[in-house]
Amino acid sequence: MAGEWAHVPLSELTETPATYGVVQPGQNLPTGLPMLRVNNFRGHSLDLSEVMRIAPEIEAKYERTRIQAGDVLITIVGSVGQVAIVSNELSGWNIARAVAMIRPKESELSRWIAFVLRSPFAQYQLGVAANTTVQTTINLKDLRELRIPFPAKDERRAIAHILGTLDDKIENNRKTAKTLEAMAQAIFQSWFVDFDPVRAKMAGEPPESICKRLKITPEILDLFPDRLVDSELGEIPEGWRVGVFGDFADIVGGSTPSTNKPEYWLSGIHSWATPKDLSRLTMPVLLSTENKITDAGLQHISSRLLPAGTVLLSSRAPIGYIAIAEIPVAINQGFIALKPHNYEYCIFLLFLIKHNMEEIISRANGSTFLEISKAKFRPISVVSPAEGILQSFAKLAMPLFLRIVSIEKMTRILAVQRDTLLPKLISGEIRVPEAEHLIEEATG
Repeated sequence: MAGEWAHVPLSELTETPATYGVVQPGQNLPTGLPMLRVNNFRGHSLDLSEVMRIAPEIEAKYERTRIQAGDVLITIVGSVGQVAIVSNELSGWNIARAVAMIRPKESELSRWIAFVLRSPFAQYQLGVAANTTVQTTINLKDLRELRIPFPAKDERRAIAHILGTLDDKIENNRKTAKTLEAMAQAIFQSWFVDFDPVRAKMAGEPPESICKRLKITPEILDLFPDRLVDSELGEIPEGWRVGVFGDFADIVGGSTPSTNKPEYWLSGIHSWATPKDLSRLTMPVLLSTENKITDAGLQHISSRLLPAGTVLLSSRAPIGYIAIAEIPVAINQGFIALKPHNYEYCIFLLFLIKHNMEEIISRANGSTFLEISKAKFRPISVVSPAEGILQSFAKLAMPLFLRIVSIEKMTRILAVQRDTLLPKLISGEIRVPEAEHLIEEATG
């Protein structure tokens, strides 16, 4: 059990003392060198969709924190305690001041250290020691002195293998879901932004060639015109028109029932979303919320309970979190919600909002933080395709989306299993054979 294991300071397991990265990175340069920040962490994985790049002369001053495969990273300022292991493709990148680099003495220690740092025991110890005078900050000295449970090598490897296998399954699921989303996004881009079928017809490309190249059927190709016409949005296919988001959905907002009235919250049964719920998502699918409200609380939200298929857009602090609710959900005042007139058009709306995000943000205002109001959102001009083409897109894109939803549900089951086992294995409360049995029972 845990009492049988040695505990050693983290510093005894590292090649160099844990340290943080670039203090003053300067401007974000498109041609600069990549640097990981706190916003790149999504729980205990990395999101590389928005990577800051800094000037080479600035990066050169921080050679000590150029990361390499196997390094363990932990956020130490702001959203502290998020952990990730550096993969091969990130070797040579650097890190920001708010991220600490831990370089294990041996490669096999990477996963063990990462799992320990993710455990409630370590998170609690680092949280207790954190400085919260301005924003939460983990002191490097406390990190270096953190006591790490250290069983025999075979035991460490076995535990890391079990937890690592669950991590790998979760990561593979997320990659598959990302690929499916990209496939749907590519169809949207081709049909509704680049107008590829129309342009191909205009160029005189044979129908057989168009269908093969764009992977569409002759029946779908026939739905597209062979001309582009001028509009306020630029050229659009003949027969299409310029419309607004309200042509596809009812647009509503939300509110927060009084938090001083326990009867609105205690034993709540209805999911109630805030932008924070969307900030944690790795895919644009909302399956649960942190808070729930009661029937009484729901009566104080004018939009009531929104149906599955509603597209949620955070309208402030920040603008731009977006997801499709796959559960009935009530929302707070930080959203613009779009209830599609046809459930199958929710994926089209998701991509339409993403495509027009720059215009949406440009219409926002506010002295404390930017906010886009429903009044400013409703008049935004968007392309409105012919109904038959919308239906054909839904038939292709919705199966992809439903597979994403299914994958996300399985990923959550795996994540719960991992997060349940992690503290028990790290503490020695249960041993490897029992953990393997529990995983087999949970996953069938």
